[in-house]
Amino acid sequence: MVRFSDFIRLIRYGNCAMSAVAALLGALVSRGPDVLLHPEAAGAAMAVVFLFTGAGNTINDYLDAEIDRKAHPERPIPSGTVERSEAKSFSVIMFSASLLISLFINLPAVGIVVLSLAVMLFYEFRLKKAGISGNLAIAWLTASLFLFGAVSVGSAAAVWALFVTSFMATLGREIIKDIQDVESDRGSRKTLPMSIGIGGSRIVASVSIAAAVAVSPFPFMLHQFSYPYLAVVAVADMMFIYSALQQYSSPARAQSSTKMAMYVALLAFLVGALGV
Repeated sequence: MVRFSDFIRLIRYGNCAMSAVAALLGALVSRGPDVLLHPEAAGAAMAVVFLFTGAGNTINDYLDAEIDRKAHPERPIPSGTVERSEAKSFSVIMFSASLLISLFINLPAVGIVVLSLAVMLFYEFRLKKAGISGNLAIAWLTASLFLFGAVSVGSAAAVWALFVTSFMATLGREIIKDIQDVESDRGSRKTLPMSIGIGGSRIVASVSIAAAVAVSPFPFMLHQFSYPYLAVVAVADMMFIYSALQQYSSPARAQSSTKMAMYVALLAFLVGALGV
């Protein structure tokens, strides 16, 4: 039981569960509440995402084992409760299982898993210390959760606004985080603020967040969702705008505000998908 709990901590199960819920939201936006009446495809999508996210968290800890000995000594690998070789094997098993399950869903689902695996590994081995390319990788890995849920139950056409909103908001937040960490990152990473300056990075982050805001009303304008969606997403948009302005005084609070705005935006899409 102790060993089992160590591996559960290694995959960061809470993060895995949240990713699985994101896939379910993508399925709901794509097909509506009918997805809940026939949950097989959505359940398979959630399983794939749970395993994939757990594998990604595990390979992250495997690669960052030396850094975590100082930064996070309580984690399973640096604390010695899970060996690095065990973590590597465990991540391969979970990645393989996620790909295997996707084969029973459909071809587009397989394509997204393969592409996301390539992006994740490229990020871990090459892009993590890079600038905007690393930010773009994280944005894809976040937004693709909704896209994967959608294609698993049918068409991705209905989820495009959710995908774009998530992608652009995540990109903006990642850039704000790099602004916040610009001094501590010097010598170890080459981030966007180091390349074009903090001022230029603030403009890019603001444009990214503004794009998320600009896209959000389209599901209402195209008659996909009704007024309750518009009301909730308007709150999220105001929070996004506030966070974009807040980065000029406090990047730390701005990236936290952006995260909260993303949660409210997801709530808006859930309200729309359920026809509340």
